[in-house]
Amino acid sequence: MSGVRTRRWTRVARAVVPEAVRRLLLHELRAGRSLGRWVARRPPHGVRAGDHAAPYTGPQTAMMYGLVFVSLIETVALAVLIPWPAVHRVVLVLDVYGVLLMLALHAACVTRPHVVRPDGTLRIRYGALFDLTVPPDAVSSVRVDRRYPEGRLVTVSEDGVLDLIVGSQTTVTVELARPLAFRRALGARGEARVLRFHADEPRELVAALVSALRQPAPP
Repeated sequence: MSGVRTRRWTRVARAVVPEAVRRLLLHELRAGRSLGRWVARRPPHGVRAGDHAAPYTGPQTAMMYGLVFVSLIETVALAVLIPWPAVHRVVLVLDVYGVLLMLALHAACVTRPHVVRPDGTLRIRYGALFDLTVPPDAVSSVRVDRRYPEGRLVTVSEDGVLDLIVGSQTTVTVELARPLAFRRALGARGEARVLRFHADEPRELVAALVSALRQPAPP
């Protein structure tokens, strides 16, 4: 009965709560779990033995810690300036939640790196917000290619070039043999013919992917 009731509530939630809201809540839950994984120093999410993990947080780390520091200073300042206890408690809860959320979003990026699997599968991620698996037969070419595109985290041009931007830059370009479907953070769907994303050590990622793609397919 409990399983039936759970499925029923799940259907109701899907019918009532917009997909964008559901996905935002799911992202926050995953980010919270990532913060726990980061603090506990557990292995990266989705990285198995033999995989090549490629971090991508380098360009944003200093900015993220800077924002956390400013938020902490703001919390202390408001604690001194706000004379009303009830308002002070509400603001304190919101500020602490904001700081934890920023740390959780960064932790999600740290614990969810890009992954190159031994069979040539490439998994491109940005924390819990973006996750795209590129099968080996979809890769036409890959190269180190540093660019400084403008736009939001995920930007797609009219000709199907997807930029996954970290710290206003991308360092790896993957040409696809066929269009590849993807989903944005809030659920919108799209299709890409070229993928550009950032890796802290792009040459190592490219070398790992090229080497994996050259391996003979298992019988």
